[in-house]
Amino acid sequence: MKRRLHLTWIAALGAAFLGACAQMPTESAVGALQRAQTAMGAAQVNSLAFTASGTGTTFGQAYTPTAPWPKITYSNFSKHYDYANSAMSEEAARVRAEPTGGGAVPLMGTGEQKTSGRLNGEFAWNMTPNPSASPRDVDGRVHDLWTSPHGVLKAAASNAAQVSMATVDGQTQTALSFSVAGRFSAIAYVNAQGLVSRVDAVVPSPVLGDMPVVTWYDDYKDYGGVKFPSRIRQTAAGSAVLDVMVSDVKVNTPLVAAVPDGVRHFKENVVAEKAAETQGLGVWFLAGGSHNSVLIEMTDHAVLVETPLNDGRSLAVLAKARELIPNKPLRYVINSHHHFDHAGGVRTAASQGLTLVTSSAAKPYFEQALANPNRIRSDALATANAAGQAKWSVEGVSGKRTMSDDKRTIEIYEIQGSVHAQGFMMVYLPAEKILIEADAFTPGAPNAPAPTKINDNHLNLASNIQTNSLQVERILPLHGRMVNVAEFNRAIGK
Repeated sequence: MKRRLHLTWIAALGAAFLGACAQMPTESAVGALQRAQTAMGAAQVNSLAFTASGTGTTFGQAYTPTAPWPKITYSNFSKHYDYANSAMSEEAARVRAEPTGGGAVPLMGTGEQKTSGRLNGEFAWNMTPNPSASPRDVDGRVHDLWTSPHGVLKAAASNAAQVSMATVDGQTQTALSFSVAGRFSAIAYVNAQGLVSRVDAVVPSPVLGDMPVVTWYDDYKDYGGVKFPSRIRQTAAGSAVLDVMVSDVKVNTPLVAAVPDGVRHFKENVVAEKAAETQGLGVWFLAGGSHNSVLIEMTDHAVLVETPLNDGRSLAVLAKARELIPNKPLRYVINSHHHFDHAGGVRTAASQGLTLVTSSAAKPYFEQALANPNRIRSDALATANAAGQAKWSVEGVSGKRTMSDDKRTIEIYEIQGSVHAQGFMMVYLPAEKILIEADAFTPGAPNAPAPTKINDNHLNLASNIQTNSLQVERILPLHGRMVNVAEFNRAIGK
């Protein structure tokens, strides 16, 4: 099923809520919660850990903008909820189940990726292998903690849930609707057996604004008086993201999730390094985080390549850009591709009235995404819209586009034939012989030995460089460090 960025799914959730409210409830919210808590043994659950396996997708990493997320297989999928301390851990081991699409999962048939994440209150971080702050994961993990089968009952009780009756998945069920301020809104459905069968939620997305997430809990089993589902399914933005079978459940085991100092005190840091200067016009490599940007000065304006991740990162990047070139307007943001980590600041750029330059394939996708509201927690674009200040536009590139004036030329190319994405853009500065690219090549550690197997993405980038007769001397990657082309050549066996 293809994802739809318009408000069909939001409207469906609203219709379900209104339909539920139209019927007289047969029990009070307190009564419904007590019935579910008793049936599920929730009162004795302070923490719960489960292990599962099954299938999923790499969220936000579709091969084409409107395609389903790429499929993956989980040999391990486990979560540990600590309700008493608003904390959670998640571990996974996964491999690709289809060859195309993005994400950090190794290319098809080349290995497994292991992930490890944590949440504690307002802080999220990943163990990679050292703790690394991940503010953009807070919303998703808060949602997962408090829409879990027992967590949603606790959250409903703490947030003045309203009760109604609704027909859901062919059954008459009790609907408990509530909101966790600034994080998500939800409707939890409790069936006749007192079990949470489904949770419909809306969460804020840096790319999509209001995003619907639907989770189903099926085939409950008893674990010492505590019931937990054997199967968990989930969709986000109308596309499947998870379908796992639970193999083990442990109740009230301790979770160690103390917030590391580096995570607690994390602030976005944009480090600017001048990469070139031509006729008095600079090019800056904006690093300091997991994702980089590049600022290009033109005669009477400036161009930024990439606004990544979310408002937090992209607002810091935009501020640094204006600090470096205070006397010229920033007019354009070039987006490398539609994957959510690289497009997470597109709404941020739009909030400041910038023109987005992306692939022609992604243009209608972003136009719809930028038109979506963000009502759960107002982001920069929603705030600008409310003030009548957001005047953005989107321009598409097919094949190649040149932006130039009397002192500098920027060439934008679609990378053809990549398994990573369609509508995949790279930027070339011919006078400086600089290539700017994302994900097609990420430099390894300095002086690392040449790989035993050449990465297909690297070979594809080399082919595109050759096809377009680009005379590349340096690469400014949107992950990793700036390097001379010799490092790329070694990576492709030259």
